[in-house]
Amino acid sequence: MRWKSQIGLILVVILTGLLVVGLVQHDDVIYRTPLGRIERVTNLKKVPQTDNFNNHDYRAKQRLQIKILNGKHRGQTVSVKNEYSGSQATDLKYRPGQTVLLHFNGTGQRVKGATILDLKRDVAITILVVIAVGLLILMRRTGIHAIVSVLLNMVLFFIAVEIDVQESGYAVLAIFSVVAVLFSAITLTLVLGWNKKMMVSLLTTLAGTFSAMLIGGLVFSLTGNGGLHFETMEYVTQNPEPLFLAETVLGSLGAVMDESTDIIVSLAKLRKENPQISMKQLWISGRNIGKTIMGPLLNVLFMIFMADISMMVLYLRNGNSWQYAFEMNMQLGFVQSLISGIGIVLTVPIASWLTGVFFKNKGVPTNG
Repeated sequence: MRWKSQIGLILVVILTGLLVVGLVQHDDVIYRTPLGRIERVTNLKKVPQTDNFNNHDYRAKQRLQIKILNGKHRGQTVSVKNEYSGSQATDLKYRPGQTVLLHFNGTGQRVKGATILDLKRDVAITILVVIAVGLLILMRRTGIHAIVSVLLNMVLFFIAVEIDVQESGYAVLAIFSVVAVLFSAITLTLVLGWNKKMMVSLLTTLAGTFSAMLIGGLVFSLTGNGGLHFETMEYVTQNPEPLFLAETVLGSLGAVMDESTDIIVSLAKLRKENPQISMKQLWISGRNIGKTIMGPLLNVLFMIFMADISMMVLYLRNGNSWQYAFEMNMQLGFVQSLISGIGIVLTVPIASWLTGVFFKNKGVPTNG
């Protein structure tokens, strides 16, 4: 009967997902911004372009016939001109069937002209959200706990950002350090339950993360932030250094939490099956588990922090050296990955030691 229940759940998830996507696709009426669907596209002549660095591109124009989908001008058609480049770095080439956000240049009984503000992107985002949530729901209790933890953490994150804005950035590191503690506690409680493994994982996660941050902060202090270009952080209107450290705390927290949970759950199970295992054997087992998972975690974090490929290519294609392009785009991400790597390495002995301390009695309780 279990497979029938699983098939039924899959059908419910698929039908609900299709319904949600369909509703979002036809939600024109709830938008206050004018929306239009591109009915016809006329592509005009392309003009080749070459810059001083021998980069080849072209400029082209389009004439779009757009049907207005909402508001008092619904049903009317307006002609809009669009100019785009072949690279589409700062513009877009439009095609029939796309829905766009519009700004009317002049209105009366009929729209006299319009400008495209952007694509309506909520359908694509909704499809991705529906797929992610649907897959988690199919994992039943574990997946639902993951969804709840993500939602709670999102609420906490937005509250923290609002507090930071109200405080003008004066306490950003303190705010997001508290948020990191709450993130960890909520996530681990929902994943592991309120038990000894959760408490050890929480202590290990916080110890590993903040030990790495302490080491990083000490190095920055001793070197006077020499060689670090905090000014390359985009659109920063407050002191960039504590904001950079706050980003690093949140960026490394997930990887450290994942590693500590894996090690502690494995060691707790080992202790339960063999209550007489020594502290030294636990230490060795924890180190071996850490060796197995450290490599993939370090590489994942490295790619997350360093993956600003588009700007790197842009800098290189405009005559900048590799060194300058790296400093302007990837240097801070590289430093973040190093600090996170320190946290990942420190987590192995911390997790092994804390497991031995907390589970030093006759094995692990059945509900622990």
